[in-house]
Amino acid sequence: MSDEVNMADEAEKAGDVPAPSAIPQEELDRLSDDIVAALKTVYDPEIPVDIYELGLIYKVDVSDDRDILIDMTLTAPGCPVAGTMPEMVADAVRSVEGVGDVKVNMTFDPPWDPSRMSDEARVALNMY
Repeated sequence: MSDEVNMADEAEKAGDVPAPSAIPQEELDRLSDDIVAALKTVYDPEIPVDIYELGLIYKVDVSDDRDILIDMTLTAPGCPVAGTMPEMVADAVRSVEGVGDVKVNMTFDPPWDPSRMSDEARVALNMY
């Protein structure tokens, strides 16, 4: 499964006390579930598994204004969809009701490796 870390988690690790979210917890939970569902509609065109289960999503942050910041990677830096995948991801997440602006950052640090895949992805690819 992908690592999901929000800014509050990072602040807490750094010893800072995170500010409570202005979004009610119930709405934040719904937004999170809907964002993950949207991410699961995006597939790597060369691999029959969605990008979320592949472990390509490193971080999803939801701001108090409901703006979304996503850090993601690809299976390889030379992937042929490197230019289009961030927009595919942003479009999918924009379809979620209540979402504000969506920004997708592409990173290769740390590099993706198969250990990031979920068990579901491993079964789909016969890698168990």
